[in-house]
This record gives sequence, C-alpha cells and structure tokens, in this order.
Amino acid sequence: MAKRITNREKDYSQWYLDVIKEAKLADHSQVRGCMVIRPHGFALWENMKGALDQMFKDTGHENAYFPLFIPKSFLSKEAQHVEGFAKECAVITHSRLKSVEGGVEVDPDSKLEEELIVRPTSETIIWDSYRNWIQSYRDLPILINQWANVVRWEMRTRLFLRTMEFLWQEGHTAHATREEAVEETERMLEVYRTFAEEFMAMPVITGKKTESERFAGAEETYCIEAMMQDGKALQAGTSHFLGQNFAKAFDVKFQNQNGEHDFVWATSWGVSTRLVGGLIMTHSDDNGLVLPPKLAPHQVVVVPIFRSDEQKAEVLEYIRPVMDDLKSKGVRIKLDDRDNYNPGYKFAEHEAQGVPLRIAVGPRDVENGNLELARRDTLDKNIISKEGIGEKIVQLLDEIQSDLFDRAKKRTKEKTRTVNSYEEFQDEIEKGGFIYAHWDGTPETEEKIKQDTKATIRCIPLKPNTETGICMVTGKPSERRVLFARAY
Repeated sequence: MAKRITNREKDYSQWYLDVIKEAKLADHSQVRGCMVIRPHGFALWENMKGALDQMFKDTGHENAYFPLFIPKSFLSKEAQHVEGFAKECAVITHSRLKSVEGGVEVDPDSKLEEELIVRPTSETIIWDSYRNWIQSYRDLPILINQWANVVRWEMRTRLFLRTMEFLWQEGHTAHATREEAVEETERMLEVYRTFAEEFMAMPVITGKKTESERFAGAEETYCIEAMMQDGKALQAGTSHFLGQNFAKAFDVKFQNQNGEHDFVWATSWGVSTRLVGGLIMTHSDDNGLVLPPKLAPHQVVVVPIFRSDEQKAEVLEYIRPVMDDLKSKGVRIKLDDRDNYNPGYKFAEHEAQGVPLRIAVGPRDVENGNLELARRDTLDKNIISKEGIGEKIVQLLDEIQSDLFDRAKKRTKEKTRTVNSYEEFQDEIEKGGFIYAHWDGTPETEEKIKQDTKATIRCIPLKPNTETGICMVTGKPSERRVLFARAY
C-alpha cells in the first residue's frame, strides 16, 4: 500500500493527496470543490471537535445553532464585512424546481423577493438575534459557539485545506466593555494554541494579523500559524476582536449599570476541517498518515495471526484480557480479525491510516507469552512480554504524543531564520520556512514583498519583541520583526 504514496521530496502536493486517499480520509465530490469525508476522516474530525468542544465549555461557552441562509440585506449592513466576502458568496435566487420533459428546471415563478446567501460566516445572522436578546448589562456576556458548515466559493481548492464547503466551529460573543471583549479574544487564541500543541502535537506561533490580512469587519485578528513539513505556513485558527462594528450595524445596544445606553462589544473565533490538513502535513510520512494518539480514531489495533479457526480462537482468547485491560484504561482499541485479508495487507492498511500502535499476535506468541508491538511514528517493532503490557502501552502512547510534538518543534526551529537585508530575504524565502525580518508597517511595502516573493506576513508575534531596526525593503524605522512565509 505504501508504494501507492508519492515520495514527499518528489512531489509534496501529490504526496498529500495520496496520503488522504490511502488513509481513506476523504474523496473528491462530483460537486466541484467539495469533498466527501469518509468515516476514518470524520472520526478524526469528531475527536478534534470533542476536545475543542470541552475546552469551549470549560471556558463558559454554550452551543447554539443559527440558520444556514442569510438575507442578502444583512451582509450589506457592515461595509468591510460585505466587501470581504462578496466574491465568495453562493446566492439562492429561487425556491423551487418544476418538472419538464427529460428532467427539471428552475421555476421562474418562484423567484425570491430577497435573495438568500448560503452562510460564508454567521456574524450577521447572529447579531440580528443578539439585538433581541440584549437589553441590559445583566444580559451580558453572551458566550455562544456554533458547530456548522459554511460555503465560500473558492476557485482553487484542495482537500481539507481549502474547499467550497467545509465544517467548522464559530464562536460569537457579546460583552459590556472593550476590555472584556479583548480578554475573550486572547483567551480563545490561547485555547487554540493549547489544542494545536497539546492535542495535535503541532507547534504554533501566536500573533496578530496585519491590517490588510484582518478578518473583514474586525478591529484586530489574532492567529496561530504552523509550519508544515515543506516549510509552508498554515493559518490554523483565528480569533477576532470585532469592536462595536456589528453592534452598530445591527443596532445592538444595552443599558449599563449607570443607566446609560451603549453599543455591545463583540468577538468571533473559529477553526475548521483545515486542521485535518494541518495534521496530515505536520506528521505524516511516505508510508501514509501519522496521527498523534490523543486524536487518533483508534490508538491501538490488534492483528491476530492464524491459519485455522482453532488457531484464531486460541489467539483471541490469549489477547482478549489485554484488550479488556486497555479499554478499561480508556485506550481506543480495534480488533482486526478479518478472515479475508492476510496480515501483510492489514499491517499496510493500518500503517497508511496512521494507527499509533499495532499489536500482532500469533500462535508462537501465545506459546512464549509475548506479542509484537509496532510504533507507527518510528516504524520500530519489538517483541515484548504480555505481562504488564497495558501500562506499558499507556506510557508509550504518551511518549509518542510527546515525540511527535518535539520532532515538529525541532523542524520548525531548524527552518526558522532571521534576516536583515531584502536580498538575503529573497534568497532565504526560496528555501521555505519561517523568516523573521523588519518591516516598516506600511501596506505598500507588505504588498511589494508579496508581489516580489509570494511571501506574506503571517503574523506580528505576540511574544515580547522590542528589537527595533530598519525595514529590509525601504530602510525606514521598524518597531519589531514580523513573521514571513509562503503559505497555504
């Protein structure tokens, strides 16, 4: 099975698609730019969703659901917002079809009085509801999250990374003060950082976007940026301080404790199924998918080896207590005792699907009180005693999780450089990776760098950075270095 996967060094883009195919994560749909998420891919997303959902609830948020369809007039109420999304919106103009000879066609009599937009994001429809929910400071804060699908009419698509329809969560909160809203924005950025590093084993850099890269309608956009194996950056999550822009657009006011009326302060934040793409490109290899144990649909797979029904029964009786012990310890375990596939095929399939640990057991292992344990991340195989195996596996899963993060962090560090001149920058950006350099803070210089090199400012890092200098392009004063990279 591994031979069907293109070598990363030969063609990284094809390697990525091959890993998705062989791991059975997703397929291209007949609808251009959309994907079918297969059970293994959806189970991975469900584990991501479950971990994040608990983190949201632990920080006081509740889930709700808002309509898929948004009146066109709503998008017109916030000028920056409509400008940012206008070219990506799918528009519904009619409400029904009618039968004709040979098929169906749009019924011209069903034209809508006002067109509906298939949600590209939900700020407008949600703030229309908040206007009805908020009258007093006692109604604040509102801390709402929504798990949903959205549609953005992308021209160039790639499975998980950029599709016309994708799954995500979008948090939308309302606050009485600017300080509370900023605190919320930063809190949720930290939730994303924690999830990326502790669950995905994917190191990230936190920062603010430049003005030209902000979310449409935001006063500030915070982000987490990760480096993929090919040295390109991936924006893995964003948290937006929206100020009072949407409150003013939808006339959402509240009476404060002094009896005065003021507009509400807002945030929004989200991550999507693009995280699956980030996970693939952070850890996987030329044999297929590699998954961190905390998110793997199955953390351990057991492959019994037998040549007869009698041997099969003997092996299963031997390994069953191990499986029960692992299940009692909370390990997600799968038994692959299919009769119609040989062990080699099963090994290759589970390797391609990224199962962190594989246990193989045959009649000889039963005789010797052993089993074979294989690590997916290192491809190491060892014969070990059955005694105490449950505790060893739990420890090993923790070790794999930690090792994956350490390897990714080391790679990020090795591919991160600091440059001072534009000539040096242009040479170094061709090698990929992250580059820290001085920038004069103007959108004109930012655009020139993008046009010249296809590199963008991924973020203005949040970590203390007081090193002043001069812009590598214009020679004008620079307050700090910013992070550049080519990106997905």
